[in-house]
Parts: sequence; C-alpha cells; structure tokens
Amino acid sequence: MRDVLDEVVRRCSAGESVAIGSVVATFSSAPRAPGASMLVAADGTVSGSVSGGCVEGAVYEVGREVLETGKPALQRYGVSDDDAFAVGLTCGGIIDIYVEKVDLQSFPALMSLAESVHAEVPVAVATVVAHPSLVGARLVVWPDRVEGTTGSARIDSAIVDDTRGLLDVGRTGTLVYGPDGERRGEGLTVFVNSFEPPPRLLVFGAIDFAAAMARLGTYLGYRVTVCDARPVFATVSRFPGAHEVVVDWPHRYLAAEIAAGRVDSRTVVTVLTHDPKFDVPVLEVALRGKLAYVGAMGSRRTHDDRMARLREAGLTESELSALSSPIGLDLGARTPEETAVSIAAEIIAMRWGGKGERLTGLSGRIHGD
Repeated sequence: MRDVLDEVVRRCSAGESVAIGSVVATFSSAPRAPGASMLVAADGTVSGSVSGGCVEGAVYEVGREVLETGKPALQRYGVSDDDAFAVGLTCGGIIDIYVEKVDLQSFPALMSLAESVHAEVPVAVATVVAHPSLVGARLVVWPDRVEGTTGSARIDSAIVDDTRGLLDVGRTGTLVYGPDGERRGEGLTVFVNSFEPPPRLLVFGAIDFAAAMARLGTYLGYRVTVCDARPVFATVSRFPGAHEVVVDWPHRYLAAEIAAGRVDSRTVVTVLTHDPKFDVPVLEVALRGKLAYVGAMGSRRTHDDRMARLREAGLTESELSALSSPIGLDLGARTPEETAVSIAAEIIAMRWGGKGERLTGLSGRIHGD
C-alpha cells in the first residue's frame, strides 16, 4: 500500500482525482490480504494490485465509474461454478473490494497521513464502507490524535477506540457496529487500514551471508540492521542492502534497542557469527525478548556447544525452544544467497504457520485464512 500511497499523493498534489480499490475482507483462499490496494487514474494508469491479476480488470472498470460519478462502491468477487473466469477469482476465494474517489478536497488529511507513514509513525485510516448514509466517511487515527469525523460523536468514539486497538497490534481489517455505533449489531461496517512501521530484521555478524540476508530482508519489507563489533567488517559499503550498519557488541546493541522500545514482537533476529563470544551473549538477550523469530547459524557441533553454553547462562528449556538452530529450512542451499532464501523461508513459514513442504504433494487451500 505504501507505493500506492506515494502515487496517490503525487497525483493529488498535482490537482488530480484518483480511484482507489482496497481489499477490505477476504474469505477462504483469497490471493491478497486486506489492505492490498490498486489505483486507477483519470488518464487510465493503474498502480498496485488487489488480487494478483484475477479481478483487476473488473476493479479497473469500477474505478473508472467511481471517478466519473464520485460514488464509492463495495464489490464482492468470488467463484461461480458456471464460469469462474468470468466472475473473477479462479483460486476459489472471495474478496470484498471497496472503491472510492480520492483527492485533496475529499481527503484533507492525506498529506498528514503520508508524512506519518514515511516518518514511520503509527497511523490508521478508518473508512465507513457500509451504512445507510455514512459510506465514505473517514477518520485518520494516530495514537494521540484524530482527523476527520463521521458526524456522530458516538460512532467516532467507538471507531477511534477500536482502531487504536488494531493499530497497536499492526492489524488491518473490518469493524462492525450497529447503525448508530452500537457495539453489538450490524449496519455499520468500517475498514481500518493500519500503517504500522515496518518490522525489523536484526542481522548479527558482518559476513557475506549477512549481506545476502540484508538484501533479501529489505526485499521482504523489513527494516534491516546489520550489527558487528568489528569496525573493519561492519561498513556501509559492504552492506548496501541494509538500512543501517552498526558497530557495537551485538548483545549490548540488542539490549539497548529492547530497553528503548525499538524492538517488538514482530522483530526477527538472525545470528550469523557462529562464534560463541558473539552469538551466546546476544542469543541470551534475544531468547528472553519474546521476538517473532530468533535463528542462529552453525553446524550441528556448533549448535550443541551453543546450547550447552546457553543452559549454563541460565536459559530455560522453554526459552531455548524458541531458537531456530541450525537456522533455515532444508533447501539444499550452498551459496550465501541460497542460504538467505532458506532462512527467509523459515521466517515466512513460522509467521504464517506453513510447513515448508512442496505444494504439489499437498491438498486443500494454498492461501491460509
């Protein structure tokens, strides 16, 4: 969505109006998650994607109509046994897509939203997508302020409270209320698009494997930091794929980041040093930090020695069970780049509950719920 947002800002700043189609809900094996967006410009230009190619043509036509009429539209796309290709989603899922016209007049908080996203300040956009009279009403919600209103203080209060709850956990999705904002009931549906700062990938060990991991981590949307205590190796020129390169003892740097609140439950840590004087202290900190993923490179012998040292340091078996070591999935990787793919594959599998098996040997849904 960030790339689409940049294009929206560019065009709206030039005085244009654009149509934005956003996935607001998915069911079964939908190809894109809520928040995926597609822009349709008045000149026919398209940016972004809502389904990976399945229904873009249909959304394009709706976008052109919305640009002409100014009236937003909520469309559901699914599969028909009669003619799945004509309906749209050949993958078997169902998606709801909300299409709206956007310009600086209809979205006065657009520039503030974009500034916050680029500054990595948490912010969410709450848009009414279903209601007898409030469709299109929008609130931009920060942890400490709000811009916009539905015109109802009661509805605003409910939306703001629940939107901040979603923003706090970095979740995009829909909220459903009664027509007047009642906590129970139906009639008012609000789509909340959360723009939380990107998750962090901390790569410890300034080696060639780290350079490949930094490039891949950036590609996957992480904010990547490479850290090593040796200044001769930890240089920006050696790690152009990282957002920052830090010269510090890994355990000291990680402890400081945790204490400062710059590390959270989405943070991924990869320890690639396979040197006990570096990796044992930083793993001791990481495994007590309740992070999304902690992995360490090394042979079976290195792993056994490392586990013994961590037990001596006082880590419990429960804490040690969070360690992925040896790191990565069994892909037969040999090069640094292949090893980075192996590590990334394990991170993705653990995030979404995948098993790392070949899809050709499985049955059932490809995309999870």
